[in-house]
Amino acid sequence: MPIVNRIADYAKDMTTWRQHLHTIPELGLDLPETAAFVAARLREFGVDELHEGIAQTGMVAIINGQGDGPTIGLRADMDALPITEATGLDYASQNHGKMHACGHDGHTTMLLGAARYLAETRNFKGRVALIFQPAEEGGGGGEVMVQEGIMERFDISQVFAIHNSPGFEFATFHSNAGAMMAAADTIHIRIQGKGGHGAHPSICADPVVAACGIVQAIQTIASRNLDRDEQLVISVTQIHTGTVDNVIPDTAYINGTVRTFDKSVQAMVVKRLHEIVAGQAASYGVTAELEFEYGYPPTINDATRAEFAAEVAREVVGAPQVDDNMPSVMGAEDFAYLLEARPGAYLFLGQGEGASLHHPEYNFNDEVAPVGASFFARLVERAQPLNVVAD
Repeated sequence: MPIVNRIADYAKDMTTWRQHLHTIPELGLDLPETAAFVAARLREFGVDELHEGIAQTGMVAIINGQGDGPTIGLRADMDALPITEATGLDYASQNHGKMHACGHDGHTTMLLGAARYLAETRNFKGRVALIFQPAEEGGGGGEVMVQEGIMERFDISQVFAIHNSPGFEFATFHSNAGAMMAAADTIHIRIQGKGGHGAHPSICADPVVAACGIVQAIQTIASRNLDRDEQLVISVTQIHTGTVDNVIPDTAYINGTVRTFDKSVQAMVVKRLHEIVAGQAASYGVTAELEFEYGYPPTINDATRAEFAAEVAREVVGAPQVDDNMPSVMGAEDFAYLLEARPGAYLFLGQGEGASLHHPEYNFNDEVAPVGASFFARLVERAQPLNVVAD
């Protein structure tokens, strides 16, 4: 089946909602205007319960179906990025330095569209919990909502989410039955040396040379400690040191990101980083301290739920439009915390060509919103169907 007809009927409304949200981007956990707009729409739709103030500005809306049954969770993120918009749109950001450059305005709109349909039709058993989450772009709003007990409080048995994907063909779904996205950890290395005149390095302990040695040695972790089928990325992204050409500085700072899918690989990286930092520091006569900052865990789909979600996607867009064997990607996503708490699946939804995510010229494609809303709606109806006859 294609897009749900009723959802197609209010596609124009969805465009209006999305473009309004695009004008009012907010960051992190502090989304008062965004949350107020979402809450107002949910009340208009007639949801049965609306629980606000979770993770500061997050909320969970409950829609009751017909008869007893489990509760399925659907999640959308609501926050924006600290980027200055360069689209030139007539509905561009009105909040300077903030922009919906990742399409969370579209994710919120798709879940609102599904909410409106589900509240009208209630063609399912049990309940649906609509999770509107702040602080996906750093801040771990998903983790906060889990820690505040949404899974237990609302008795959520499984949970699903989708993310738009520019560059993928319009109205295509992409997922897999395992690791979708990587863990994202951060390394901080602080080197203490002994500065002095650039003309007299022999009486100094040069942190610049030590930093170069450490960075070079870090590059061997992946190439000399893993088999080819194990996935790891370590990227050093910052080195800060020095002020002028003729002064050897006292200190240097190294920063970077580590992306893994497996906890044993992550543990190996931590061990080797400590060994490399200590060994290189000793060899250059400096001291160095490593801080390994654990970030979002890997986003791991439950195989059964991922297969089910792909079946639903095929109903909505057709089998040729669904790739259920997508390779893992090294980006990260805090929906991972929800998947650690409950089984579920995460999918990408293609929105056609356009600027990439996190780019100042990015814009969500409003034409794909009814597709995402239809997927969410059919997911609920298929997961918790009415009038099922027992064998």
